[in-house]
Amino acid sequence: MIGFIGLGAMGRPMAANLAAVAPTAVWNRTATTAQQHAAEHGTHAVADLEDLGDCQVIITCLPTTDEVVQVAGRLAPVLAGGTVWIDHTSGDPAASRDLAADLVGRGIAYLDAPVSGGTDGAAAGTLTVMVGGDAEVVADVRWCLEAVGERIVHVGPLGTGHATKAVNNAMLATSLWAAAEGLAALTAAGVSASLALEVINGSSGRSFVTERLFPERVTTRTFPNTFALPLLAKDVRLAGQVLDDAQVSGEVLRLIQRLTAAAADELGPDADHTALVQVVERAADVELT
Repeated sequence: MIGFIGLGAMGRPMAANLAAVAPTAVWNRTATTAQQHAAEHGTHAVADLEDLGDCQVIITCLPTTDEVVQVAGRLAPVLAGGTVWIDHTSGDPAASRDLAADLVGRGIAYLDAPVSGGTDGAAAGTLTVMVGGDAEVVADVRWCLEAVGERIVHVGPLGTGHATKAVNNAMLATSLWAAAEGLAALTAAGVSASLALEVINGSSGRSFVTERLFPERVTTRTFPNTFALPLLAKDVRLAGQVLDDAQVSGEVLRLIQRLTAAAADELGPDADHTALVQVVERAADVELT
């Protein structure tokens, strides 16, 4: 039995994919969300975290490591030795290592296994999963990982999965800022953003941001909130901690950290991560269409 905790935008389809390969119980802070998931996907909704005590695999997909630690404080005491805890949260590497140390003392193995690929990838089961932890544990639960992702990469020891995810998202934020500023300048010069993207996406400046995010979210002016800007700001901050630990100066990513945090404060908790482009648009008095 799998116990899945956290039915947000990513967790809902991931839990559904897991339910297709093994019995899956789900818990969410909002109980009606779990009940709806059970009705739609054949999972089993539980009212209390402690009801997941019989599960052999626990999977968390929560906003931050703080929530994972809170959940573990309630659930870990009732889990049996030999349970494996897979954490798909985009989490804090250092805090996750501390949590893993506490869990191993209870006979529970922990893997930090954040994912990338967005809600479309979560629905299709094609996510990239970057895993930190013991290789034997990874092998034991690879079937779980393969239910949600098509690219499973064991990147190293505990904490390295979360470190890799943080740096990846800091690079995403860097691409967003760079593209927004460049396209704002071109728009002011008389080149439409859509035409500029046509050129860039056939040239060396192309990226996932210019090929997917700008055409799908920015020039269409939709900005669907599938990944909140404050969560991107959190990940960029965690990347700064990775830089500190490695004693890398990181001038570019530290600037991006400040810019992204300020954009999150300005646009609020409900803004999609791509909405940071609007900060650049306002400053340049242009709209990227």
